[in-house]
Amino acid sequence: MTPAINLLKKNKTPHSVLKYQHDPAAPSYGLEATEKLGLNPATVFKTLVVELDKQQWAVCILPVAEKLSMKAAAKAAGAKKAGMAKPQDVERMTGYILGGVSPLGQKKRLPTFIHDSATALETMHVSAGRRGLEVALTPADLSRATGGHFAPLTVTDGGES
Repeated sequence: MTPAINLLKKNKTPHSVLKYQHDPAAPSYGLEATEKLGLNPATVFKTLVVELDKQQWAVCILPVAEKLSMKAAAKAAGAKKAGMAKPQDVERMTGYILGGVSPLGQKKRLPTFIHDSATALETMHVSAGRRGLEVALTPADLSRATGGHFAPLTVTDGGES
């Protein structure tokens, strides 16, 4: 089990775990999950860590086919600017390796923002903490488990990256 799944079990959060055979050559981990599990891309979300002003970090959860707007991420976090966190910072903060970063069960709880499109979904899918492992749960349960807030986060929301 991963820390993400353990957290959901500990909190008695309803969820289901979906597994697939990960291909190390896949160009996009999120899109690979969508294809191999036969899921609607609008329900599969990727977890990105951004660095904000003065070495502060936040987690942004958005649909796998979308592009994160750094302006929107900074605005959601109340920061002046945002940029992608360095891979070593992501791994140190979350305890997960890239491509398997879950918003759940991270080593250090970071401010978390979930793309507002999730509010229209009954079920969403996020990484369960390992490549080839996804977890399905309601957006409300994800928000509760992460302390996350819903916000516009993507370039298509009108922001620029």
